[in-house]
Amino acid sequence: MYGRFEYASDLQYKVKALNARVASFESGEKYSAMKAEHGRQLAAKRKEIKELKLELADANRRTVAVRKNWQQVIEDMEEEHANALREKDRAIKELEERNLKTERLLDEAKDKLRGKSRELYQAKADLEEEKERNLKLTAQLNKDYENSFIPSSMKPNHKKITNNREITGRKQGAQPGHAGHRRKRHEPTNIIDVPPPEEYLNNPNYKPTGRIVTKQVVNLVVNVIVDEYRTPEFRHKLTRQCVHADFPDGVANDVNYGGSVKAFTFLLNNYCFVSIDKTREFLRELTNGKLEISRGMINGLSREFSRKTKDEQKGAFSSLVRAPVMGADFTSVRVNGKTAQVLVCANPGTAMYFAREHKGHEGVKGTPVEEYQGVSVHDHDKTFYSYGRLHQECLAHVLRYLKASMENEPNLEWNKLMRELIREMIHYRNALGAGDEADLDAVRSFEGRYLEILETAKKEYEYEPPSKYNKDGYNLYRRLFEYKDSHLLFLYDNRVPADNNLCERLLRVLKRKSKQVMAFRSFDSLDCLCASLGLLALLRTRNENLYASVASMLA
Repeated sequence: MYGRFEYASDLQYKVKALNARVASFESGEKYSAMKAEHGRQLAAKRKEIKELKLELADANRRTVAVRKNWQQVIEDMEEEHANALREKDRAIKELEERNLKTERLLDEAKDKLRGKSRELYQAKADLEEEKERNLKLTAQLNKDYENSFIPSSMKPNHKKITNNREITGRKQGAQPGHAGHRRKRHEPTNIIDVPPPEEYLNNPNYKPTGRIVTKQVVNLVVNVIVDEYRTPEFRHKLTRQCVHADFPDGVANDVNYGGSVKAFTFLLNNYCFVSIDKTREFLRELTNGKLEISRGMINGLSREFSRKTKDEQKGAFSSLVRAPVMGADFTSVRVNGKTAQVLVCANPGTAMYFAREHKGHEGVKGTPVEEYQGVSVHDHDKTFYSYGRLHQECLAHVLRYLKASMENEPNLEWNKLMRELIREMIHYRNALGAGDEADLDAVRSFEGRYLEILETAKKEYEYEPPSKYNKDGYNLYRRLFEYKDSHLLFLYDNRVPADNNLCERLLRVLKRKSKQVMAFRSFDSLDCLCASLGLLALLRTRNENLYASVASMLA
């Protein structure tokens, strides 16, 4: 109840307050008061607005001034900045011009440097090429019989041959206690007694010992023996034809020369290599002018000897074809202004020469090489690899080529090692007897060292490639690697020689003859000479008198 009463009281008070306010509004007092209050507030607001406007105007003035000041400052700064930019642009332009000028100068310098570098590189390349060319020319000038295939006859100024014998201080000649090598005594054809001096004969202090002291003087007498054959001639009464008895074979011309005269002139011209004119002159002087043989006859003796020894040539041909080992080699000669070839085929018992117009397979046709099936020994002429069953390279040539490599490539080691190894292998092989077999372990050791040295050569040439002007050493290394079996065959077969010196010596005979004649006039004469030299080489291997054998063949 108490709460409800309070609530009603509050309502009454609010109603009274509201009625009072309504009455005030109805009377206009409240309105007037509110209007007056509103006027006062409005005047205050207007005053405040005026003051704010004044402040705003002042602020605007200040803002305008500040703006003007800042604008001036900004304009000054912009002007300064523009001036700075213009100065920077000018500096940049100057720098760009200087940079362009510097770049042009640099490009010009680079172009000059590039040109100089190219010139320097070209000069260095030319210098290196000239060095290599000079090295090649030096190697060519230094070629001789010790480091190339050039024969010793082409180098007349040989170096001094050293004497390796120890000096003993003894006198020259026969030494006490050694049997002397006396001259051979001959059966005397004339005995001349030398009377004893009177001082010994009638002196009682001397008495004869019964011993006859003899000394011989050997002379040579050449007699011209002329056998003249005579026979009566008959004439037929009706036909008037003259006839007589047949003369022996070989007696066809009015004057014929026997086998002794032919053999003498033939050997003097083709074995001793005396010129035809010197042969005629010597024979004339030897016979006191009785014999003077024509040049044509002396020149035709090779043809006659070749024709009369056809059977011996066929036998030599068959012997070479059946031989287990045979050497072969070519050499060149001049025939009527052109170059021809001579092939020699030989073993220790037989030799034959063949004249050919060309080398290669055409030169092999008609020779024992074409039909050969044994071991062929040669100096790396690839033509010979198409014939024969096995092959042995001439190590004498390889040793000379290795020496040339040592002289022209002194910075390499493989050539020195290989040369020492090959010499050691040859020495080992030469120390074996005729029937001794090589030790397989030693042979395998040699072969292993051989391959190791070739591997060393491969590494050395990979590190320092060979010059294009001097590839002889590199080509030799490739040959030794590719044809290994052909360089080591002599270690496995005791019948195979380590070199082809037999053919080299035989060809030297032909070279001496070609030097003597200077140039052969016809290929036919060269062919007959080759057949004759082959038969002479065959006769020299026999234990027979060469002069007597040739005389019997030419009789």
